[in-house]
Amino acid sequence: MVARARGVGAHHDERRREIAEAVLAVVAEGGLAAVSLTTVASRAGVSAGRVQHYFRTKADLVEAAFERGGAFSAARIRDRVDVQDLSQADPRSVLTVVLGELLPYDDASRAHLRVRHFFNAQALADTAIADRVRALYAGLHEDLADLILQTGASTTDRARQTAVRLTAIVEGLAYYVLIGACDLNEAQQQLSAELSALPG
Repeated sequence: MVARARGVGAHHDERRREIAEAVLAVVAEGGLAAVSLTTVASRAGVSAGRVQHYFRTKADLVEAAFERGGAFSAARIRDRVDVQDLSQADPRSVLTVVLGELLPYDDASRAHLRVRHFFNAQALADTAIADRVRALYAGLHEDLADLILQTGASTTDRARQTAVRLTAIVEGLAYYVLIGACDLNEAQQQLSAELSALPG
């Protein structure tokens, strides 16, 4: 009885992941405006009713895509650093890869960042989403500050300030790239200049 429940739960989670990945694919091709129960169902190869069984609204779909995109991003970071345990890697290399992952450099990252920016915009009007986004940023800033300390920052406070500044800069650059206000190469050069200016 218990084993069957675990199997059902695993199937449920797998189906949710597949639908979330379908949302990312739809966003990659047509942007957030293209996301609907019908388009996502078609991409996932299921009925619109099946999609609605797992996700009641478009906002729920976008939130699931946000989470799935984050998981993909974390996996890409590990692959690019070429280690599973990031604590064993060179901190400057990890810092460079993590911040670089916040720029839209291919279809997958572009889709994820479109969803990320949409989710952040929703936080302006929804306190529950805002609470969640703040928690995510707090974790990101803490991780980046730890890396910056390892590269030679003088104090914990200075490292956190630098983490917040770098995050803000790269997210602003990402937004510019997404709307075509600057190209990816220019954004990567600006990020590289910021990283080169760090001590260590």
